[in-house]
Amino acid sequence: MARGKLRIYLGAAPGVGKTYAMLSEAHRRVERGTDCVVAFVEHHGRPRTEVMLHGLEQIPRKELGYRDTVFTEMDVDAVLRRAPAVALVDELAHTNVPGSRNAKRWQDVEELLAAGIDVVSTVNIQHLESLGDVVESITGVRQRETVPDEVVRRADQIELVDMSPQALRRRMAHGNIYRSDKVDAALSKYFRPGNLTALRELALLWVADRVDEYLNEYRSEHRVSAIWGSRERIVVGLTGGPEGRTLIRRAARLAEKGAGGEVLAVYIARSDGLTSASPKELALQRTLVEDLGGTFHHVVGEDIPAALLDFARGVNATQIVLGVSRRKAWQYVFGPGVGATVARESGPDLDVHLITHGEAGKGRGLPVARGARLGRARIISGWLVGVAGPAVLALLLNTVNLGLANDMLLFLSLTVAAALLGGLLPALASAAVGSFLLNYYYTPPLHRLTIADPKNIVAIAIFVGVAVSVASVVDLAARRTHQAARLRAESEILSFLAGNVLRGETSLEALLERVRETFGMESAALLERESDVAPWTCAGRVGLGRPLERPEDADVDMPVGDHMALALTGRVLPAEDRRVLAAFAAQSAVVLDRRRLQEEADQARRLAEGNRIRTALLAAVSHDLRTPLAGIKAAVSSLRSDDVDWSAEDRAELLEGIEDGADRLDHLVGNLLDMSRLQTGTVTPIIRETDIDEVVPMALGGVPEDSVDLDVPETLPMVAVDAGLLERVVANLVENAVKYSPSDERVLVAASAIADRVEVRVVDRGPGVPDDAKERIFEPFQRYGDAPRGAGVGLGLAVARGFAEAMGGTLDAEDTPGGGLTMVLTLRAAGSRSEFLPPVQPERQITW
Repeated sequence: MARGKLRIYLGAAPGVGKTYAMLSEAHRRVERGTDCVVAFVEHHGRPRTEVMLHGLEQIPRKELGYRDTVFTEMDVDAVLRRAPAVALVDELAHTNVPGSRNAKRWQDVEELLAAGIDVVSTVNIQHLESLGDVVESITGVRQRETVPDEVVRRADQIELVDMSPQALRRRMAHGNIYRSDKVDAALSKYFRPGNLTALRELALLWVADRVDEYLNEYRSEHRVSAIWGSRERIVVGLTGGPEGRTLIRRAARLAEKGAGGEVLAVYIARSDGLTSASPKELALQRTLVEDLGGTFHHVVGEDIPAALLDFARGVNATQIVLGVSRRKAWQYVFGPGVGATVARESGPDLDVHLITHGEAGKGRGLPVARGARLGRARIISGWLVGVAGPAVLALLLNTVNLGLANDMLLFLSLTVAAALLGGLLPALASAAVGSFLLNYYYTPPLHRLTIADPKNIVAIAIFVGVAVSVASVVDLAARRTHQAARLRAESEILSFLAGNVLRGETSLEALLERVRETFGMESAALLERESDVAPWTCAGRVGLGRPLERPEDADVDMPVGDHMALALTGRVLPAEDRRVLAAFAAQSAVVLDRRRLQEEADQARRLAEGNRIRTALLAAVSHDLRTPLAGIKAAVSSLRSDDVDWSAEDRAELLEGIEDGADRLDHLVGNLLDMSRLQTGTVTPIIRETDIDEVVPMALGGVPEDSVDLDVPETLPMVAVDAGLLERVVANLVENAVKYSPSDERVLVAASAIADRVEVRVVDRGPGVPDDAKERIFEPFQRYGDAPRGAGVGLGLAVARGFAEAMGGTLDAEDTPGGGLTMVLTLRAAGSRSEFLPPVQPERQITW
């Protein structure tokens, strides 16, 4: 049977009209001929809502008694028997009265949906589990009834029922929400304008995020690459310069002007060597953008404008913020720059903002990280100007007669241009070609490689000398500029590493990722071995390259001492980059040593904890184990005594005492052995698919028959557990609950399915446990309150949680509504994806 569809009316606060809107929708569906019933709707005495119930079929409610009071809840069985097409279920986050089929109403709704019944429900934003702390900070009221966010997110339709705070307060003042005797208190407390405005904003933002998820799913499914400006997403292009902070703040102000604006800062690095940006400055900018609510992204790309536009279109951005170029006016002869290129190629769907800043027009100021001193494009341009330029100039000069001096100056200009563009070699080639053409075409005798006038020989010699000198100066300047840029970049990286050493902030994997990004490599790994003949092992690795078994297999390896090496794959690094790589390698060794020291400290801490437990064990054994032994010995000695003629009743009583003492000893020793297994990590569960309704009854053998109510449906899915461990867990929980429950109150053991999990709840009516002690009761040798010494050594709950976690489940304590304690055991359903993943803490449920 196909699963039913869930539609939710979401509101910011009580009284905005969720139930009214749901009932109006029901009337529309009934008019269209849809089989629609009211499974549970609470009108709270509101006349207009009560009138809307007229004309709709209502399923009779189920009456439940609790503490001498009769409550009504939704009759799930009746709704399932009626099997309508649509069921109306109000107040999705409601907690059912103890003894109901499920603990929460949303669990009832899950059953209806699983039966193929469409459900229309309502919920307020303050009842979402993830927003509990936020709502409490706004209103000062902790919501006890909550629903997991995932339940609401899985809804097929979510419709926001909105109302302004002023209108809602007017409805309250007119008595349309609460009775007149409660209006003044509500208006002055929960329904204050500030509270309602904040709750309204929460609801609007939550729905907007959900709509954005739907939109991204649709674009992905339909492969939509065009930008849809449904919300403002502003991409900030960073260069790593100090102007980046100005750009981020400006982008944040732009985002604030639009509803739901988002800022994404991106730094695009080349993949051919050391990054040209300051790591310290980028770290500051990352912190700034995250503090302002944005995100930071690091992208590798050769063509910076193209990479920036691809990133913007990939995230469905609507605006790009760039800084005005730092280049001087004469530097524009080499191209329009990143800002102009992005603006030209952005198209009509992207707005580009060029922001002025204090660094504009002051020169590039950042080192250019290239393997060569000059870029490849500049070298090619230099060769073209140096070789082809003189030939083209000679063709032009053949048409006019400017004189030898002017001709030589023009050829010298080409040589200087070749030197500025391509460096020494293109300039020398230009000088050679130019001197040949001057001799052949313009120095008498013409068209011969001879010179008649000695003065022309001097002129050509001067021409060649000047050309070579200028080329040498340009090449030397390029060398010095490149060296200064590299040294600056290296000093910033070394400063970054030194700061991390002092602060101890970077993990080994993060540092290796930094190495990989800095040098544009495929992978980075730290290898080590114990001795010269021992095999290499990998201490840490990042990237997608091939796994390395020894440093010799890498494209680049940097030794760290005698038995450690940093290995990189992807390309061969130039020798000048190895100095910085050596610093990274040394830092990697330091980080690895720090991590091992931390592990040793943790181990020492565990040993200290073990010593504490052993000390507590000795203290517990000294009394709790000796007491039943003393009782057994006294009973046996009495039976063996020839001085007293025991009656049959006395003998039976003494034998019963011996049996009770032996049972206590067996229970205590069993818990001690189990705790020792947990402490030493030797618990190895055998996970199999198991019916929980077969295991739970077997765990009740240690308690009186009339002390437990069992509610474990046979329709529950199978769970992936170790049956023996599960029996021990439930047995310990039930025995603990019976121990602290009043003699006239029964313990309830109930089980229910939630998504891909199964929950077992053990509910008692005892004194309960304060919130600050709910975690302490799971520690070894903890006994609550004034429990008598004979009550055990305080290991039952510790063993239960240890076994539950060993099976991939969780065990938590909650308050029982009306007093008492509820133990919630969460297990993985068989066949779920989580069965093959590490256990995840489920969303905590707060029971009624």
